[in-house]
Amino acid sequence: MHDRKMLAGASALMAMAAAMVLGGCAPAADSEPTLTGSIDLVADGVDTAGWTVTAWSLGSDGAEPGATTTTDDDGAFELDAGDAVLVYLDARPADSDRALLAAVATSDASEVTLNERTTVAAGYGLAQFYGVDAPSGDPRWLVNATSMAANLADPVTGDYGEVLTTSPNGSETSTLATFTSLTDILSACLADTAACDALFDAGADDSKPETAAAAFAAIARDPSASAAALFDVASGASGERPGLSDVPAAWTLALRFDGDGESLSGPGNFTIDPDGNIWINNNYQYNADPAVAVCGSDQAFGFAPDGELIATLQGGGLSGSGFGIEFDRSGRLWFSNFGFAAAAPGCPEEDQPPHNSMSLFDGDTAVSPDTGFTQGDLSWPQGIEFDGDGTLWIANCGNDSVAVYPEGDPDQARNLGSFGLEAPFAIVDNGQNVFVTGTVNSAVAVLERDGTPASFSPLTGAFDRPMGIAADAEGNVWVANSGGITLPCPDRTAEGRGTPSVTMIAPDGTVSTPYTGGGVTLPWGIATDGDGNVWVADFSKQRVAAFCGADAATCPRGLVTGEAISPDDTGYAFDGLTRSTGIAVDPSGNVWVTNNWLTDAEQTNPGGHQIVAFVGAAAPVPVEPFE
Repeated sequence: MHDRKMLAGASALMAMAAAMVLGGCAPAADSEPTLTGSIDLVADGVDTAGWTVTAWSLGSDGAEPGATTTTDDDGAFELDAGDAVLVYLDARPADSDRALLAAVATSDASEVTLNERTTVAAGYGLAQFYGVDAPSGDPRWLVNATSMAANLADPVTGDYGEVLTTSPNGSETSTLATFTSLTDILSACLADTAACDALFDAGADDSKPETAAAAFAAIARDPSASAAALFDVASGASGERPGLSDVPAAWTLALRFDGDGESLSGPGNFTIDPDGNIWINNNYQYNADPAVAVCGSDQAFGFAPDGELIATLQGGGLSGSGFGIEFDRSGRLWFSNFGFAAAAPGCPEEDQPPHNSMSLFDGDTAVSPDTGFTQGDLSWPQGIEFDGDGTLWIANCGNDSVAVYPEGDPDQARNLGSFGLEAPFAIVDNGQNVFVTGTVNSAVAVLERDGTPASFSPLTGAFDRPMGIAADAEGNVWVANSGGITLPCPDRTAEGRGTPSVTMIAPDGTVSTPYTGGGVTLPWGIATDGDGNVWVADFSKQRVAAFCGADAATCPRGLVTGEAISPDDTGYAFDGLTRSTGIAVDPSGNVWVTNNWLTDAEQTNPGGHQIVAFVGAAAPVPVEPFE
């Protein structure tokens, strides 16, 4: 078990070092080489002699080229990369002004390989930080993004990354084949100018990339823009096989993470700390045999930005924490205990967890008692949210009420009543008001921070069984309309299916017509990215969806607010997903989704066993430091 504050402190020191050196000066001319490397291509028949290799200085103020060298007849080189926390290199053939290869590694690498794999990995892993040639941005998030890139390709050897090639990835999902086809595109480009033109023109944004890695970054940012054209290039390459056998709907790269492989079961939702670590709640006790009935989980987990398990939390009344997870201002982590338990003949009556509490952790130490905090007449609590005044809001789907802990203090708890909601589920503060979805009666309550309803609350008419709710930086609120989900609260309703969609509520309370498409079939969780665009987790199909947000200037292909960015027929499909609930965007631009329920689930043990990262897919969402 790890202490989260110790992890955060170590990350902060790394960030400080990165800030000092990533923007450092180029090495002196008489410096000794610090890095040996080679160009070792997947494609055959490409001359690797005479390539110009450049080390870049990356930072918040931009990317600047530094030391350069030239490869020998065998494609080998030596170079002084300085003392930066990151090593970013690109390489240009002797007869081209385009950098066609790249690699990114941490400073402890004394060797580096540049090839098709490392180039695709650098482009996708750091996709949200690229300009036309090289990435730049906050050093903390560049370091985290580099760790995710290493999951795709090893920058030292140039081989496939271990995470990409092993369970729960490898042959178990389509990502390895997709990645291979992307490398085939670059193999084709190395041999054929026309293939290069197709690659450099594939992105739909206005970045006009000047390097191959930047071109792959543009594809990662809008992966469905040129799907068929890129597949044609990959199919004609003399690169590796097997890649994809059919045209993908979108060139997304998604990786699964299962922690220790024997604990995660039914992850429900995410919160992200200021260092980019991913924290999740857990619904069920783990048992790999779906025929074995299970009870609610008493654990929660923390993952590093690269998907490595770093912490297991236990105690403090944790009992099937479903959807509510949130940090307070000081960095303490709160959970709502929905008390998930599989239906009879599942969890025995004597082992049924309670459905009426909150748990609190400071680092890996439980602050709440063994029963959790029960103040506030809590009943099957789900979504939680801290508002800008430090009040914790709790949606109680079991008794149709909303509770608050002012200043995060359970002893000041108040239950505010229903506000016209049936089965309240999710809560968000948009900086002005608090918004709460009511799933059963298709309504959204709008509340003042003092706990009184706004004059126009509740909102109805544009919602259909709403679940998740999210706000963008401008205060617009987005609602995921499931069109059919009824919560597993004590008194579930069973009615027909409606229309899955998303709805936008402007800060003044104006409600849009529902937006459809994007591949959504049963939307649950919803999040906005750093550009204000909207991401939706789907509980029915194996996919996520993306929609153009309130600022259409950030959207690709001339799309306008509410139009789908992801394909209407498929969304961003991934065969490694199950039924998804929570979704979040991290500070490095990865979209995280929960594998909450198995696709074909036994009701007594339905939990999925992974969290999933769509690498480099969304504009980053930085997290403010704790107080």
